Amino acid sequence: MLLPLLLLLLPLCWAVEVKRPRGVSLTNHHFYDESKPFTCLDGSATIPFDQVNDDYCDCKDGSDEPGTAACPNGNFHCTNTGYKPLYIFSNRVNDGICDCCDGTDEYNSGIVCENTCKEKGRQERESLQQMAEVTREGFRLKKILIEDWKKAREEKQKKLTELQAGRKSLEDQVEALRTLKEEAEKPEKEAKEQHRRLWEEQQAAAKAQREWELAADAFRELDDDMDGVVSVAELQSHPELDTDGDGTLSEGEAQALLSGDAQTDPSSFYDRVWAAIRDKYRSEALPADLPAPPAPEVTEPKEELPSVPTHPTEEEEEEEEETEEEEEDEEQDSEAAPSPLEPPQPASPSEEDKMPPYDEQTQAFIDAAQEVRSKFEEAERSLKDMEESIRNLEQEISFDFGPQGEFAYLYSQCYELTTNEYIYRLCPFKLVSQKPKLGGSPTNLGTWGSWAGPEHDRFSAMKYEQGTGCWQGPNRSTTVRLLCGKETVVTSTTEPSRCEYLMELTTPAACPEPPPEVPADSDHDEL
Repeated sequence: MLLPLLLLLLPLCWAVEVKRPRGVSLTNHHFYDESKPFTCLDGSATIPFDQVNDDYCDCKDGSDEPGTAACPNGNFHCTNTGYKPLYIFSNRVNDGICDCCDGTDEYNSGIVCENTCKEKGRQERESLQQMAEVTREGFRLKKILIEDWKKAREEKQKKLTELQAGRKSLEDQVEALRTLKEEAEKPEKEAKEQHRRLWEEQQAAAKAQREWELAADAFRELDDDMDGVVSVAELQSHPELDTDGDGTLSEGEAQALLSGDAQTDPSSFYDRVWAAIRDKYRSEALPADLPAPPAPEVTEPKEELPSVPTHPTEEEEEEEEETEEEEEDEEQDSEAAPSPLEPPQPASPSEEDKMPPYDEQTQAFIDAAQEVRSKFEEAERSLKDMEESIRNLEQEISFDFGPQGEFAYLYSQCYELTTNEYIYRLCPFKLVSQKPKLGGSPTNLGTWGSWAGPEHDRFSAMKYEQGTGCWQGPNRSTTVRLLCGKETVVTSTTEPSRCEYLMELTTPAACPEPPPEVPADSDHDEL
């Protein structure tokens, strides 16, 4: 039993009963000597002793009426033998309510107060014994935590030294692999660029060929009289080439498209005319199963017929047959094409638009560079992991975990408390957060700031700051009070002020060293 502690808090009885006025404590009894006049404790007056407790207030401080309710500022002392002595305001004396557990405050009110001091004292002693047991066990665990941190710190220091020694070797390895990678990537880059350049040249040539073919088809269609040139009149047969938006292609407009010439041959047509009419030009031979693309409205298209030369019947039939063959071929290439003169849609991007596989030599350069790249990336990742481990170890080793490192075990832990609305989460030395119990995003209640206990007990509280800002208010912050306990548990969380939270955490690391126990053979009990 921690009797010294109990003896200080719970006097059970006094060895000598000292005579004194009602309501006067033992420590003040020498001021009340009935053999001489009484001087008010504040020195304001001196009165005959028989005026003490005469139910009339003579002293300004009320010290002459400690046992009555005469003075509004007086104090009545409850002896409460067997429990804690207590001071109450004098106006509570004889008010019909039992304030003292021994009932001495109701000596003249007609109320009978049961003396509950012994029972209260017993309950208090049991509570103190439990607290003493928690303190003893918690302190025992605290010493284990201190020893564990000493060992862990030595191991971490040893590991840190090894990592720091190995970092230089790994850095050299990374730099060597970086050089090899750069050397291997040079021929790889050149080979890939050459492969792409050849492919792009082929693509450009194929595109130019297709464009030439489209222009050639258009030229043949426009060359109605098949004389090897396209004239202004022949160009006017296609009103969709109108440039001023009136729906018809005038002679002037047609001549402008021909760069001022009266006619053009295939070479000039491709070089100067085709680019200007390509997007507007519509073939005269549209697929039967596809709707013709929209064209400028022409009120009387038959009026344009006179400008088209009349051909013999056999020539018309031959042209018709050629057109049908062209339609069939182009329909097979692209069903979605609006005109057989438009470039056919590629069957699949992987066939025409996708760059072909690399040749054997280029692929060999790529494989060799990739092998070195993989080794470099792996070594670089290892170096980054090592540097992160070094930073973490340096931070943990240098961290202030209490006078003897007793709080170090909290560093990698998190603890939760669930209330009716929220789940509070404390990760010591990192952050505090709250999350709605029914789901939702967590709110930051503060990140680690510093130890925040009073000067004489700095490690009794933690401060977490700069959390999520409150609406039109400050950033949230949390103070964590550390209390002695056998287990590490968050016991409560409150919000005493707006956006300022108070959390309590019990931990063996907060347990003080208990006072020495009284020897078992000592049965002397003054109280």
